[in-house]
Amino acid sequence: MNQTRKQPTPAANINVPFFWPMQLAADLAEQGVELAARNVKFVTEEALLHGGLKPKLATDHQVRLRLRTLDLCDYSSPGATGTPTLVIAPYAGHTSMIADFQRGQSLMETLRTQGVESLFLTDWHSATLDMKDLEVDQYLAELLACIDDLGGRVRLVGLCQGGWTAAMLAARFPRKVASLVLAGSPIDTHAGHGPLLKMVRQSPMSFYQELVATGGGLMLGKFMLAGWKNMHPDQHYVQEHIDLYEHIDDPAWLSKTEAFERWYENPLDLPGRWYLQVIDQLFKQNRLAKGEYVALGATLKLQAIDCPLYLLAGETDDITPREQVFAAAHLCATPADRVSQRVVPGGHVGLFMGARTLKDAWPEIARWISASGD
Repeated sequence: MNQTRKQPTPAANINVPFFWPMQLAADLAEQGVELAARNVKFVTEEALLHGGLKPKLATDHQVRLRLRTLDLCDYSSPGATGTPTLVIAPYAGHTSMIADFQRGQSLMETLRTQGVESLFLTDWHSATLDMKDLEVDQYLAELLACIDDLGGRVRLVGLCQGGWTAAMLAARFPRKVASLVLAGSPIDTHAGHGPLLKMVRQSPMSFYQELVATGGGLMLGKFMLAGWKNMHPDQHYVQEHIDLYEHIDDPAWLSKTEAFERWYENPLDLPGRWYLQVIDQLFKQNRLAKGEYVALGATLKLQAIDCPLYLLAGETDDITPREQVFAAAHLCATPADRVSQRVVPGGHVGLFMGARTLKDAWPEIARWISASGD
């Protein structure tokens, strides 16, 4: 009986050594198309993450005042009463998005949902060339205008650089500040150890002056961004690109990363005169902690601060070591039983936008704010 010989299917060819090179070539061609698509997606996402996304505040709010240096944003609950809480975001090269990062991961949202009803935030402006000669006094004056617009007495929450600004206001006008939260705030800039402290000590003023001159009188945000990245070069110049390539098809990872880079990769420009004043008088000479800093016509004495005080530091913070924050406890006149101190896991940025700290620490701080300083 004659039998019809079956023709081998293409799949069967893989069992025939003669066809192996052809099959390998076909597989590589298919992978090449997929690889090319992946590479295009990677390059597109790289461009998006490094300046293609613009910062924005996440939580609903109204702009109460528009001033030259900042917008005063109102996050208050409807019908809010009581002493207002003013959150002073860092003005150190990044936008105020650090305090209102994204829905479900926002300091402003946390404070409001935890009972801080009358709530406001400084949304800092990037400096323009006509602002290059502004000094710390001009920024303090506009913050003072915000406080007076809110009734003349507030609870202050200072984040990082916003903390030493808040401490200045509390020392200059102690009756205007009902309570003071300092989170990751360098009050004694010579305390502790860290790469930022080492860099400021080792770099001559001429280095910073040249940077400002290169920026036409401004301290350009891109210069500061490069400096921050150079503190951890392996992470920023190598590992983050590897991580992106490995997670390019992970929507959840990309969403989280895009939210962070929307803030991180969009630095603000600072007035050159303001910047040099801060570097010299606060970080090199440490004049605020020494009681020698002059602001708005008076020498500031931190001993004038006697309101309730809450100090928050990060366990691995290499920007503002805990010693610089906790120095406020003995530099201010607040009685020990009205000073709260807490160290939380993590570094500097996590103090303000880290999901764990927002969940574990800031609800307690919100309750402390509501109970203090009326």
